[in-house]
Amino acid sequence: MEFLLDPNIWIAFAMLTALEIVLGIDNIIFISILVGRLPPELRDKARRVGLGFAMVSRLALVFTLSWVMGLTAELFSVAGHGISGRQLVLLGGGLFLLYKASHEIFVEVEARDLDVPPATDAAALQAAGRRLFWAVIGQIAVIDIVFSLDSVITAVGMVDQIWVMVAAVVTSVGVMLLAAKPIGDFVDRHPSVKVLALAFLVMVGMALTAEAFDQHLPKGYIYAAMAFSLAVEALNIRARGKRQALRALQGPTS
Repeated sequence: MEFLLDPNIWIAFAMLTALEIVLGIDNIIFISILVGRLPPELRDKARRVGLGFAMVSRLALVFTLSWVMGLTAELFSVAGHGISGRQLVLLGGGLFLLYKASHEIFVEVEARDLDVPPATDAAALQAAGRRLFWAVIGQIAVIDIVFSLDSVITAVGMVDQIWVMVAAVVTSVGVMLLAAKPIGDFVDRHPSVKVLALAFLVMVGMALTAEAFDQHLPKGYIYAAMAFSLAVEALNIRARGKRQALRALQGPTS
């Protein structure tokens, strides 16, 4: 138990947990967007299952570190450019994220009711809801693997002790689980924020695709751009709220 008194262990744990939470922002936003398409009674379950899968995939990769690090080895080359397993995963995940975010922007802006099942009997609606639920979980699982791979490879460069990685992963997913519902509810209440979140996912998809070709784009730039956009939108939301409150006080005009 002496290792628990080592301040270096606690510093590494705190830094890795913070990093995992920051890297998990993409995951939370993606899950919040997809879960918002489900019936209200299925959303909390989908969040729990999606984040549970994120934790399982991260822990599985932590316990197979030798295989994960082997993914960085060159598999083949194209036009003299070496291609590794990690690059293939990042490329596939980046393209999937680009497609999915672009599709969701189209649905939000041009075809909001595209995936809404026609009004039929209750049994048919429940069956459609279950199919949509598992389709959403499948998409979350795909992107969880991509984000988990990037997160675990980053973690390996920071700490050597597997148990510290495990503790950081479990703690960060716990924080994400607490944050997922309020973030999802906020995004659902404000369609403009939802479009901004989807634009953020497009940038993340582009960054993953560029990373697959060894073109590193620091995520700090993406987060800074998103934070600025959200700050501007927060001012817009506050201004709209004040205008609505003022109109309510003035009452109907003749």
